[in-house]
Amino acid sequence: MNQTLTVKNAFGIVLVSVLVAILAGSVPFFFSTTFLPEENTRTTSLLSLFFGQTFMIVPLLLFLHLKKEPLAERLRLQPVSTTVLSATTLLSVGIVIISDEIDRLTNLVLPQPDYFNQLENMLRFDSVLSVFFLLSTISILAPLGEELLFRGFLQKILEESWKDITKAVLITSIFFAFIHMNPYWIIQIYLMGILLGYLAWRTGSIIPSFILHGLNNTFALFLNNATPSIEHIYSWNGHVTPLLLAIAVGLIIFGFKRLNTHLEILS
Repeated sequence: MNQTLTVKNAFGIVLVSVLVAILAGSVPFFFSTTFLPEENTRTTSLLSLFFGQTFMIVPLLLFLHLKKEPLAERLRLQPVSTTVLSATTLLSVGIVIISDEIDRLTNLVLPQPDYFNQLENMLRFDSVLSVFFLLSTISILAPLGEELLFRGFLQKILEESWKDITKAVLITSIFFAFIHMNPYWIIQIYLMGILLGYLAWRTGSIIPSFILHGLNNTFALFLNNATPSIEHIYSWNGHVTPLLLAIAVGLIIFGFKRLNTHLEILS
């Protein structure tokens, strides 16, 4: 490993990237009072989300460019086979459904805080503009940027430095959970980070982890905008229907088995 890419540098880049995202996200709020009427605060929030996720990855890319590091190798931007893609997609669908049921069960013990209502309102599809910004930001930019930064960059350096895959995945997942600054979901995000880290390590690419991350975000976004008729089909007494849960478990088992069998053949 390039000696300039130390563990200390890696954590430093992650912290700088998060700070840049926060600063970039605050820009629309500074200009909103001048260029946007007060009733357009939702537009400002969407722009803030978009700007923050867009610029988060800039410090990392700039750092690697200055160090003349090969981006594809350093960030795990390696192609994967169609078998890996299909297996990852299947298990990801299963995981996001089970994850949603875990959230519903958690809500029974720890009710969602009031600020979640504001978050849900911000994630509503109420215009063409909101659909564009939410899908591009939540479904693409956020998963891509976070996978590049955490699984592609930080976790890979920790793996190479510590020679301990488990420790690298767990520590990366802790940082991944904390940067979301959401105490209510911190355990769920941490567990999701472990799954994402495993996929990136096991396949040697962030493409599978991006698929899971992107599907998880997209699923949550569409569920937040689901019509009563769709919610009626999907849920039962406030929980995911048992049939869907059974299908989800089957998809996870089949997907992981197919993925591991294929990777063992390749190795």
